[in-house]
Amino acid sequence: MSKMLFRLGLMVFLLLLMSVPLRSAVSSIDLGSEWIKVAVVNLKPGQAPISIAINEMSKRKSPALVAFHANERLIGEEAAGLVARYPDKVYSQVRDLIGKPFAHVKKFIDSLYLPFNVVEDSRSGIGIRIDDGVTVYSPEELTAMILGYGLKLAEFHSKVPVKDAVITVPPYFGQAERKGLLQAAQLAGLNALSLVNEHSGAALQYGIDKDFSNGSRHVIFYDMGSSSTYAALVYFSAYNTKEYGKTVSVNQFQIKDVRWDPELGGQTMELRLVEYFANEFNKQVGNGIDVRQSPKAMAKLKKQVKRTKEILSANTAAPISVESLLDDHDFRSTITRQKFEEMCDDLWERSIIPVKELLKHSGLKADEIYAFELIGGGTRVPKLQAKLQEFLGRSDVDRHLDADEATVLGASLHAANLSDGIKLNRKLGMIDGSMYGFMMDLDGPELVKDETTTQLLVPRMKKLPIKMFRSITHNNDFTVSLLYENEDLLPPGVTSRTFAKYALSGLADASEKYMSRNLSSPVKANLHFSLSRSGILSLDRADAVIEISEWIEVPKKNQTLENTNASAPLNLTVDADYANSEASDVPNPADLTTKLVNSTENNQNTVDLGTEKKLKKRTFRIPLKISEKSVGSAPLSEDSLYEGKLRLDALDSKDAERRRTAELKNDLEGYIYATREKLDYLDELQKVSSSEQRQSFIEKLDEVQDWLYTDGEDASATQFQERLDQLKAIGDPIFFRYKELTARPEASENAKQYLSELQEIVSGWESKKPWISKEKIDQVLREAENLKEWLNDKEAGQQKISASSTPAYTSQEVIDKLLDLQDKVASTNRIPKPKPKVEKPTVKNETDSQTDEPKSSTTSKDENSESKKEETAEESAKNDEL
Repeated sequence: MSKMLFRLGLMVFLLLLMSVPLRSAVSSIDLGSEWIKVAVVNLKPGQAPISIAINEMSKRKSPALVAFHANERLIGEEAAGLVARYPDKVYSQVRDLIGKPFAHVKKFIDSLYLPFNVVEDSRSGIGIRIDDGVTVYSPEELTAMILGYGLKLAEFHSKVPVKDAVITVPPYFGQAERKGLLQAAQLAGLNALSLVNEHSGAALQYGIDKDFSNGSRHVIFYDMGSSSTYAALVYFSAYNTKEYGKTVSVNQFQIKDVRWDPELGGQTMELRLVEYFANEFNKQVGNGIDVRQSPKAMAKLKKQVKRTKEILSANTAAPISVESLLDDHDFRSTITRQKFEEMCDDLWERSIIPVKELLKHSGLKADEIYAFELIGGGTRVPKLQAKLQEFLGRSDVDRHLDADEATVLGASLHAANLSDGIKLNRKLGMIDGSMYGFMMDLDGPELVKDETTTQLLVPRMKKLPIKMFRSITHNNDFTVSLLYENEDLLPPGVTSRTFAKYALSGLADASEKYMSRNLSSPVKANLHFSLSRSGILSLDRADAVIEISEWIEVPKKNQTLENTNASAPLNLTVDADYANSEASDVPNPADLTTKLVNSTENNQNTVDLGTEKKLKKRTFRIPLKISEKSVGSAPLSEDSLYEGKLRLDALDSKDAERRRTAELKNDLEGYIYATREKLDYLDELQKVSSSEQRQSFIEKLDEVQDWLYTDGEDASATQFQERLDQLKAIGDPIFFRYKELTARPEASENAKQYLSELQEIVSGWESKKPWISKEKIDQVLREAENLKEWLNDKEAGQQKISASSTPAYTSQEVIDKLLDLQDKVASTNRIPKPKPKVEKPTVKNETDSQTDEPKSSTTSKDENSESKKEETAEESAKNDEL
């Protein structure tokens, strides 16, 4: 019985646990060169399941900036406020610095007039030395700071912890960039569910609310962002599948091809304007002055040029005005849209090259493209739209998606699909491919170079994710190099096709150990590769495969078994654990034969036929050691990751303390001003405080205010809290008494009114609920009388003291006591009416009537046996004894 109760309780507990709604959320982060956008998937009742997380300025996108100034770290909008004044302390374009060689990055930041203090690190990459002149951060660490900022926006927006996220990447990102971005996510404390190509995010957003069961379509997504441009050809279709016994149509899309220009974007056009206006300013000022030599002046000019370009997108001309651009010289000028378009004439031709290549390699014509969707801020330029329309032969291009948010919203759908805790009802299958083709190259002693040593592993646009297997015949240690397939299609800044190299050891030792055995085939090495959902190729494991053949003696089979079982060599695969064991320890196939013989001995009545020799094959698989060698811009080492995580955690703690200090300083300042205003305008405060109390309070306010704007400028959060507590210790009792002036009489009046109403309630119990006992009613009346006496005593005591003294009682005390009485009344009122007692007649069977007649006579229903029904209990007992 106890076991059954335990199981029942466990089932009830599990059902209750399943019924409790779990609050979880996932996010997507669109990290660009200039901006970061965050979307959150949160199945919270009453709100949209997918929404954009706004920042502290209520904006839907935030600057992807990190600044170090005055021993403080600033991110996003806070850092943006320092760009014009301290351009050497605000770091931008950090995503595009990951995985690039030092020379490439130095040329890149110089072309953008970014005055960063850069150094070459041990990985031949770049490090950025901040304003203290000592600390150097890697691009992964700076990117992690921005990702962490995005994660905080997601948590603030969803009001629940968020750790899982999908991060978008441009399609041209290679292996080093993708690995570096995942390491940045790790440093930020973010669980990156996957990297997703930007075009896949846009395709998800486009197709999620459409039905393709009536016809498939080809769509081109054209994205010109801040620093790059790409065009993606996507095929949307539908297929039928069974779901809960019904045939349903499921939408899907496949990325057919992607072409890009990683050096063409909105800032490319802005730089043309910067150069134009810089030359014009130099001419206006003269005297050999070059504004390009001043980082601060160039930062101001770039900031205004960005606004001018935006104005030109909607107007035929735009002004530019920069006060005190350089050496107190103001700069003012204008430019027409026509002039701007002439300056960028070669860029318009470059902008359509990705589309040309798409159509060329796909074999499609422009009129076979169902839609040509524009995304990205750079596509707002009218001339670019006109150039694309001209090339496609269309009167207009499609702008059904939000140019800024389409990618991050679509990526959030992918995040929900990968998450374990969130599932959306809408379904859209995604088939993305590898943006680069990958090859494998083997090298080592006595390794003959042929078509097996250099093989294509992953063709370009191969579906993600995928696992691959390759086997080579070799008996010595060797190296495996992973390469990009095409020399003409490499990630930006990459000069060598090789991006990874692995040294495999243990094959020579394994071959030597088993060489004396009878090898049935040459020694092989099996290589296992995987291309992850994030587009990262890796060598996961490698095994040495050794096959030997041995003659062993086994019992002969009888004739019956030989006729029914075809004779064949016995094969046995042995794991590496058996490699060092004796032959007798290995399971012997002959045992099976012996058992079969024994099982038929009694029936066949055969005799012992002796033994015979059989050929047995055994396969040994021995794991090989894989050591990854550094090639090009290698990812951060484990030690660097650990140290970087410690540094970022320390910065996060410092930022949290800085924010807490600022909040407490604001609280203290706000309390002082609000209190002064109350003391000046609330006349009733004079009733609840003496002149000496108010004067003492005002003097303390003056003292703290003077400290706040002198010694308190650099005070800690603890000091601000102490000063605030000191003021509240004086002010809170005064303001409490002020509040009680009205709250206390109101609470007392409510209590008295309820006490008068209680008499009617009790009268109703006596007339309508007679089953409520007098004892219960008396308990309620006693508590009511106690409350009445307490209230009268307190009111009398309050009359004897001044309003500026501590109150004899408070409104909350009255409310608490009234609630206790009301709870007692409610519980008494809920006493149910007792059910009437019903005497059930006792039914006797026929046997009982025959064997116990005196007893059955007492329960007879015969109307003529009244005297027997009135038989006493004593007489019934005597009859029972008989």
